[in-house]
Amino acid sequence: MGYIMLRTLTFLVIFILSACMIGCAQSRPAEELAPSETEQDSLALTSTAFADWGSIPVKYTCHGQNISPALDWSGSPTDTASFALIMDDPDAAYTHWVVYNLPGDLNGLPEAVPKDEELANGGLQGKIGSGGIGYPTGYFGPCPPQDSLHHYRFTLYALDASLDLAAGASKDEVMQVMPGHILAQGQLIGVYQRQP
Repeated sequence: MGYIMLRTLTFLVIFILSACMIGCAQSRPAEELAPSETEQDSLALTSTAFADWGSIPVKYTCHGQNISPALDWSGSPTDTASFALIMDDPDAAYTHWVVYNLPGDLNGLPEAVPKDEELANGGLQGKIGSGGIGYPTGYFGPCPPQDSLHHYRFTLYALDASLDLAAGASKDEVMQVMPGHILAQGQLIGVYQRQP
């Protein structure tokens, strides 16, 4: 009798665990199950100014010359029509740089990109800041409070089309029109802490 009860109990435990596993798998959001747009392709984004997760030199911050660092990238798909670049500080929810409609055959940006709305290569620059009207365009370097370590994400997107946006668009506006056009992306992260 004990043997039969033990087998029945074991069967019930296995049945319940199996049902739970199936139910858990079916309850995952569709976004998690769907492959990412950039799952197969990624861009290598680098800078001669700092390594990935390295410290950004003062020269490129608001405490220095406040100029943009040189950036290089590789691995873009052959059908890339344009690039978009966004630099933000997730610690402060602040956008430091928005550039889009960069030519698809470009493989980098030089140091000290001008703050003009339209660049010589045809790229357009968007608004920086935390949103709203009146923020300037162009690069604005790291500028955290003293003794506060912040992270700065440079995210590059390879797109299959130019974005139908005028110069001066915000990060949110760029992000709204990119879905469906992203062929690949890459990211470079730098850190900066203001010294006393």
